[in-house]
Amino acid sequence: MDGPAYERVASKLRTAILAGEQTGRLPSLQGLADRYGTTIDVARRAVEVLRAEGLVVTRQGAGTYVRRFERIVRSSPDRLSQDRWAAGARIQDADTGTRPRSADVVVGEVPAPEYVASALGLAVGDPVLSRSRRFLVENRPVQLAQSFLPLAVVLDTRIMFTDTGPGGIYARLAELGHEPVRFTERITARAPRPEEVDRLELTSSVGALAVEITRYAYTEDGRCVEVNRMVLDATAYELEYHFTA
Repeated sequence: MDGPAYERVASKLRTAILAGEQTGRLPSLQGLADRYGTTIDVARRAVEVLRAEGLVVTRQGAGTYVRRFERIVRSSPDRLSQDRWAAGARIQDADTGTRPRSADVVVGEVPAPEYVASALGLAVGDPVLSRSRRFLVENRPVQLAQSFLPLAVVLDTRIMFTDTGPGGIYARLAELGHEPVRFTERITARAPRPEEVDRLELTSSVGALAVEITRYAYTEDGRCVEVNRMVLDATAYELEYHFTA
């Protein structure tokens, strides 16, 4: 192969991991250098490449381990189907199925940031309901999400509870007469911010990539009733889209 030595070593190690030949704890940097006939510095940079790809994880004081994790397929627009949440299923069920999943949820009133205020038809700083979640799949943090909803719609409703009940937010909005019928998602890729590195338990922001998705939910009359900003660990997800010609 052409290219820097560390890329060649990373390629060989990647192949061994994906083939199931390398599992568990990786050899030390000296061990990798000996295996591939290179220097410790080259071995270190090769491991950094694989760590950024999400194939390995380094545990302080314990070494570097192969991370066996099946990517989550986020398939749109099926995952947002009304038939799904109206029947009591959660959107995340479409992504992860029966895989073990948990969520840390924090609910409260916050001042509306500019991008939220403009979408919800409010002034910047007006109070809105914030629903902040951290999703874990198989005990791995994979996504941060924060939904903002107008208080005039959700005040004193179950949407203000950590557990919104069967079907989640959209089922409750439908019961309140604010059923979402159309969604817009805007997607960008960027380096994770320091607080995201911490909450997603990434090794560092160097070489790491986050996918930021901002979703807007609209009612039949065109009113935006939710703005949801999600930050995904790019190594944990595959984004899939279905649409007609």
